[in-house]
Amino acid sequence: MKKTKKKSTQKTKKEEYKVSGKDVVNTIKKLVKEGNIRHILVKNSSGKVLFQFPLTAGVIGVFFLPVLAGFGAIAALVGDCTISVERNK
Repeated sequence: MKKTKKKSTQKTKKEEYKVSGKDVVNTIKKLVKEGNIRHILVKNSSGKVLFQFPLTAGVIGVFFLPVLAGFGAIAALVGDCTISVERNK
């Protein structure tokens, strides 16, 4: 996993992680556990957005994990991906 920092504003900061398709789900789970995440965007190696969603407390528990499991199968077929994360400061 390669991490690069992007621009930041007063309230948020953006980070990008380059990961292989098979590591997307584990990386996202790890990031969610760290907390302070407002938005996640997953792109393939050509920059096409594959998956994006905002995160709130309700979304994580009820919606996020089952959807992430299904997305993991798709991401594994894609190859290298970039995960863009917007965090609260």
